[in-house]
Amino acid sequence: MTRSYAIKGSKKLLNAWAFYDWANSVYSLVIASAVFPLFYGALFRTSGIEKVAIFGGEIARAPLISYTTSIAFLFIAIITPFLSGIADYMGNKKAFMKFFCYLGALSCMGLYWFSLEHIYLGLGCYFFGLVGFWVSFAINNSYLPDIAFPDQQDGISAKGYSMGYVGSVLLLLFNLAMVMNPASFGIEASGGEVAEVKAMRLSFLSVGIWWILFSQYTFFHLPRGNKRKGERSHVILNGFRELKGVWYQLNHDTRLKRYLGAFFVYSMAVQTVLLIAAYFGEEEINWGSD
Repeated sequence: MTRSYAIKGSKKLLNAWAFYDWANSVYSLVIASAVFPLFYGALFRTSGIEKVAIFGGEIARAPLISYTTSIAFLFIAIITPFLSGIADYMGNKKAFMKFFCYLGALSCMGLYWFSLEHIYLGLGCYFFGLVGFWVSFAINNSYLPDIAFPDQQDGISAKGYSMGYVGSVLLLLFNLAMVMNPASFGIEASGGEVAEVKAMRLSFLSVGIWWILFSQYTFFHLPRGNKRKGERSHVILNGFRELKGVWYQLNHDTRLKRYLGAFFVYSMAVQTVLLIAAYFGEEEINWGSD
Protein backbone atom coordinates (compact mmCIF):
# COMPACT_ATOMS: atom_id res chain seq x y z
CA MET A 1 0.00 0.00 0.00
CA THR A 2 1.40 3.35 -1.06
CA ARG A 3 1.39 6.04 1.62
CA SER A 4 0.15 9.45 0.54
CA TYR A 5 2.13 12.53 1.54
CA ALA A 6 0.81 15.91 2.59
CA ILE A 7 0.17 18.21 -0.34
CA LYS A 8 2.38 21.15 -1.21
CA GLY A 9 1.64 24.21 0.89
CA SER A 10 -0.24 22.29 3.59
CA LYS A 11 0.36 23.28 7.20
CA LYS A 12 1.39 19.75 8.15
CA LEU A 13 4.07 19.58 5.46
CA LEU A 14 5.40 23.07 6.16
CA ASN A 15 5.66 22.40 9.89
CA ALA A 16 7.42 19.10 9.28
CA TRP A 17 9.99 20.84 7.09
CA ALA A 18 10.57 23.60 9.65
CA PHE A 19 10.87 21.05 12.46
CA TYR A 20 14.17 19.77 11.07
CA ASP A 21 15.74 22.99 12.36
CA TRP A 22 14.54 21.99 15.83
CA ALA A 23 16.23 18.62 15.34
CA ASN A 24 19.62 19.59 13.92
CA SER A 25 20.34 23.05 15.35
CA VAL A 26 21.52 21.46 18.59
CA TYR A 27 24.69 20.57 16.69
CA SER A 28 25.54 24.17 15.84
CA LEU A 29 25.03 25.36 19.43
CA VAL A 30 26.26 22.47 21.59
CA ILE A 31 28.97 20.99 19.36
CA ALA A 32 30.18 23.86 17.19
CA SER A 33 29.84 26.75 19.63
CA ALA A 34 29.49 25.96 23.33
CA VAL A 35 30.39 22.61 24.86
CA PHE A 36 32.78 20.85 22.49
CA PRO A 37 35.33 23.73 22.28
CA LEU A 38 35.62 23.74 26.09
CA PHE A 39 35.86 19.95 26.15
CA TYR A 40 38.54 19.98 23.46
CA GLY A 41 40.66 22.46 25.39
CA ALA A 42 40.13 20.60 28.67
CA LEU A 43 41.57 17.41 27.17
CA PHE A 44 44.82 19.16 26.30
CA ARG A 45 45.06 21.03 29.60
CA THR A 46 44.51 17.96 31.77
CA SER A 47 47.05 16.03 29.69
CA GLY A 48 49.58 18.85 30.10
CA ILE A 49 50.41 19.01 26.40
CA GLU A 50 49.92 21.61 23.70
CA LYS A 51 50.76 19.58 20.61
CA VAL A 52 49.87 16.15 19.29
CA ALA A 53 51.64 13.94 16.79
CA ILE A 54 49.52 13.45 13.70
CA PHE A 55 50.37 12.34 10.16
CA GLY A 56 54.07 12.26 10.94
CA GLY A 57 54.30 15.74 12.46
CA GLU A 58 53.30 17.77 15.48
CA ILE A 59 50.58 20.38 15.57
CA ALA A 60 49.08 22.58 18.27
CA ARG A 61 45.48 22.08 19.34
CA ALA A 62 44.00 25.29 17.85
CA PRO A 63 45.49 24.88 14.33
CA LEU A 64 44.56 21.19 14.40
CA ILE A 65 40.85 21.80 14.88
CA SER A 66 40.95 24.78 12.49
CA TYR A 67 42.50 22.72 9.70
CA THR A 68 40.06 19.88 10.30
CA THR A 69 37.15 22.33 10.04
CA SER A 70 38.55 23.87 6.85
CA ILE A 71 39.07 20.50 5.20
CA ALA A 72 35.54 19.47 6.13
CA PHE A 73 34.06 22.55 4.49
CA LEU A 74 36.19 22.02 1.39
CA PHE A 75 34.89 18.46 1.24
CA ILE A 76 31.32 19.74 1.59
CA ALA A 77 31.84 22.25 -1.22
CA ILE A 78 33.09 19.50 -3.52
CA ILE A 79 30.52 16.79 -2.82
CA THR A 80 27.39 18.93 -2.58
CA PRO A 81 27.07 19.55 -6.35
CA PHE A 82 27.57 15.82 -6.98
CA LEU A 83 24.87 14.95 -4.47
CA SER A 84 22.58 17.65 -5.83
CA GLY A 85 22.83 16.23 -9.33
CA ILE A 86 22.17 12.66 -8.21
CA ALA A 87 19.35 13.46 -5.77
CA ASP A 88 17.50 15.89 -8.04
CA TYR A 89 17.61 13.77 -11.16
CA MET A 90 16.94 10.43 -9.46
CA GLY A 91 14.18 11.71 -7.19
CA ASN A 92 15.59 10.26 -3.95
CA LYS A 93 16.43 13.46 -2.12
CA LYS A 94 15.07 12.21 1.20
CA ALA A 95 17.35 9.16 1.20
CA PHE A 96 20.40 11.41 0.96
CA MET A 97 19.06 13.70 3.66
CA LYS A 98 18.51 10.74 5.98
CA PHE A 99 21.99 9.40 5.33
CA PHE A 100 23.73 12.65 6.21
CA CYS A 101 21.42 13.29 9.15
CA TYR A 102 22.30 9.92 10.67
CA LEU A 103 25.96 10.34 9.74
CA GLY A 104 26.09 13.64 11.60
CA ALA A 105 24.11 12.44 14.61
CA LEU A 106 26.08 9.22 15.06
CA SER A 107 29.33 11.14 14.67
CA CYS A 108 28.24 13.49 17.45
CA MET A 109 27.58 10.48 19.63
CA GLY A 110 31.01 9.17 18.66
CA LEU A 111 32.58 12.27 20.21
CA TYR A 112 31.82 10.63 23.57
CA TRP A 113 34.96 8.55 22.97
CA PHE A 114 37.12 11.49 21.84
CA SER A 115 40.59 11.20 23.40
CA LEU A 116 44.12 12.27 22.59
CA GLU A 117 45.15 8.60 22.55
CA HIS A 118 42.68 8.00 19.71
CA ILE A 119 42.97 11.38 18.03
CA TYR A 120 42.18 10.08 14.54
CA LEU A 121 38.88 8.59 15.68
CA GLY A 122 37.97 11.78 17.51
CA LEU A 123 38.81 14.07 14.60
CA GLY A 124 36.97 11.71 12.25
CA CYS A 125 33.82 12.01 14.35
CA TYR A 126 34.20 15.79 14.45
CA PHE A 127 34.76 15.88 10.66
CA PHE A 128 31.76 13.74 9.76
CA GLY A 129 29.55 15.45 12.32
CA LEU A 130 30.21 18.74 10.57
CA VAL A 131 29.69 17.19 7.13
CA GLY A 132 26.46 15.51 8.19
CA PHE A 133 25.06 18.71 9.64
CA TRP A 134 25.78 21.00 6.70
CA VAL A 135 24.91 18.59 3.88
CA SER A 136 21.62 17.49 5.45
CA PHE A 137 20.87 21.15 6.16
CA ALA A 138 21.50 22.04 2.51
CA ILE A 139 19.27 19.21 1.29
CA ASN A 140 16.51 20.27 3.66
CA ASN A 141 16.74 23.83 2.32
CA SER A 142 16.51 22.52 -1.24
CA TYR A 143 13.08 21.09 -0.34
CA LEU A 144 11.63 24.57 0.18
CA PRO A 145 10.42 25.14 -3.42
CA ASP A 146 8.93 21.63 -3.40
CA ILE A 147 6.89 22.00 -0.22
CA ALA A 148 5.97 25.70 -0.13
CA PHE A 149 4.55 28.21 -2.60
CA PRO A 150 6.56 31.42 -3.16
CA ASP A 151 4.35 33.49 -0.86
CA GLN A 152 4.84 30.93 1.95
CA GLN A 153 8.59 30.49 1.74
CA ASP A 154 9.77 33.50 3.74
CA GLY A 155 7.37 32.82 6.59
CA ILE A 156 8.10 29.12 6.94
CA SER A 157 11.84 29.71 6.61
CA ALA A 158 11.71 32.21 9.49
CA LYS A 159 9.66 29.71 11.51
CA GLY A 160 12.31 27.08 10.95
CA TYR A 161 15.05 29.38 12.20
CA SER A 162 13.06 30.29 15.30
CA MET A 163 12.33 26.64 16.08
CA GLY A 164 16.02 25.88 15.69
CA TYR A 165 16.98 28.57 18.18
CA VAL A 166 14.41 27.43 20.74
CA GLY A 167 15.24 23.74 20.45
CA SER A 168 19.00 24.20 20.60
CA VAL A 169 18.80 26.55 23.59
CA LEU A 170 16.65 24.07 25.52
CA LEU A 171 19.14 21.25 25.06
CA LEU A 172 22.09 23.56 25.74
CA LEU A 173 20.54 24.66 29.05
CA PHE A 174 20.10 21.03 30.05
CA ASN A 175 23.68 20.21 29.09
CA LEU A 176 25.09 23.25 30.89
CA ALA A 177 23.19 22.27 34.03
CA MET A 178 24.67 18.79 33.72
CA VAL A 179 28.21 20.14 33.24
CA MET A 180 28.02 22.75 36.01
CA ASN A 181 26.42 20.44 38.57
CA PRO A 182 27.19 16.86 37.54
CA ALA A 183 26.53 15.43 41.00
CA SER A 184 22.84 16.32 40.69
CA PHE A 185 22.67 14.06 37.63
CA GLY A 186 24.55 11.21 39.26
CA ILE A 187 27.71 11.85 37.22
CA GLU A 188 30.94 11.06 39.05
CA ALA A 189 34.62 11.26 38.19
CA SER A 190 36.03 8.04 36.76
CA GLY A 191 39.13 6.84 34.98
CA GLY A 192 41.11 9.90 36.03
CA GLU A 193 38.57 12.20 34.39
CA VAL A 194 36.67 14.84 36.35
CA ALA A 195 32.89 14.70 36.49
CA GLU A 196 32.47 17.92 34.47
CA VAL A 197 34.33 16.47 31.49
CA LYS A 198 32.32 13.27 31.81
CA ALA A 199 29.16 15.38 31.64
CA MET A 200 30.45 17.04 28.47
CA ARG A 201 30.86 13.63 26.89
CA LEU A 202 27.28 12.78 27.81
CA SER A 203 26.13 16.02 26.21
CA PHE A 204 27.51 14.79 22.88
CA LEU A 205 25.36 11.68 23.21
CA SER A 206 22.34 13.86 23.93
CA VAL A 207 22.92 15.85 20.73
CA GLY A 208 22.94 12.72 18.57
CA ILE A 209 19.86 11.26 20.25
CA TRP A 210 17.96 14.55 19.99
CA TRP A 211 18.91 14.96 16.33
CA ILE A 212 17.83 11.45 15.32
CA LEU A 213 14.68 11.44 17.45
CA PHE A 214 13.16 14.72 16.30
CA SER A 215 14.16 14.35 12.65
CA GLN A 216 11.74 11.42 12.34
CA TYR A 217 8.77 13.79 12.20
CA THR A 218 10.36 15.58 9.25
CA PHE A 219 11.23 12.36 7.45
CA PHE A 220 7.74 10.96 7.93
CA HIS A 221 6.07 13.83 6.10
CA LEU A 222 8.63 14.97 3.52
CA PRO A 223 8.23 13.42 0.04
CA ARG A 224 11.03 11.40 -1.54
CA GLY A 225 11.76 14.21 -3.97
CA ASN A 226 10.69 15.10 -7.47
CA LYS A 227 12.56 13.62 -10.40
CA ARG A 228 14.11 16.20 -12.67
CA LYS A 229 13.96 15.90 -16.41
CA GLY A 230 17.34 15.53 -18.00
CA GLU A 231 20.11 13.21 -19.12
CA ARG A 232 20.55 10.28 -16.72
CA SER A 233 23.82 8.92 -18.13
CA HIS A 234 25.84 11.76 -16.60
CA VAL A 235 23.74 12.30 -13.51
CA ILE A 236 26.76 12.79 -11.24
CA LEU A 237 27.93 15.81 -13.23
CA ASN A 238 24.51 17.41 -13.62
CA GLY A 239 24.98 19.46 -10.46
CA PHE A 240 28.18 21.00 -11.80
CA ARG A 241 26.53 21.65 -15.14
CA GLU A 242 23.79 23.59 -13.42
CA LEU A 243 26.39 25.60 -11.51
CA LYS A 244 28.07 26.38 -14.81
CA GLY A 245 24.75 27.59 -16.19
CA VAL A 246 24.20 29.79 -13.15
CA TRP A 247 27.68 31.28 -13.53
CA TYR A 248 26.94 32.06 -17.17
CA GLN A 249 23.77 33.91 -16.15
CA LEU A 250 25.66 35.83 -13.47
CA ASN A 251 28.02 37.21 -16.07
CA HIS A 252 25.02 38.95 -17.61
CA ASP A 253 23.77 40.40 -14.32
CA THR A 254 26.42 42.68 -12.84
CA ARG A 255 24.34 43.71 -9.84
CA LEU A 256 23.65 40.14 -8.75
CA LYS A 257 27.26 39.19 -9.33
CA ARG A 258 28.46 42.01 -7.08
CA TYR A 259 25.93 41.08 -4.43
CA LEU A 260 27.02 37.44 -4.35
CA GLY A 261 30.67 38.45 -4.21
CA ALA A 262 30.01 40.75 -1.26
CA PHE A 263 27.89 38.14 0.48
CA PHE A 264 30.62 35.54 0.01
CA VAL A 265 33.19 37.75 1.74
CA TYR A 266 30.73 38.66 4.51
CA SER A 267 29.57 35.08 5.04
CA MET A 268 33.11 33.69 5.13
CA ALA A 269 34.08 36.21 7.80
CA VAL A 270 31.01 35.54 9.95
CA GLN A 271 31.29 31.75 9.65
CA THR A 272 34.98 31.89 10.55
CA VAL A 273 34.20 33.85 13.70
CA LEU A 274 31.32 31.54 14.63
CA LEU A 275 33.37 28.38 14.17
CA ILE A 276 36.79 29.45 15.43
CA ALA A 277 36.10 32.13 18.06
CA ALA A 278 35.12 29.59 20.72
CA TYR A 279 38.46 27.77 20.38
CA PHE A 280 40.36 31.06 20.46
CA GLY A 281 38.46 32.20 23.54
CA GLU A 282 38.91 28.89 25.31
CA GLU A 283 42.67 29.09 24.80
CA GLU A 284 43.24 32.80 25.46
CA ILE A 285 40.80 33.55 28.29
CA ASN A 286 41.76 32.55 31.81
CA TRP A 287 38.73 30.51 32.90
CA GLY A 288 40.22 29.50 36.24
CA SER A 289 40.71 26.03 37.63
CA ASP A 290 36.99 25.33 38.06
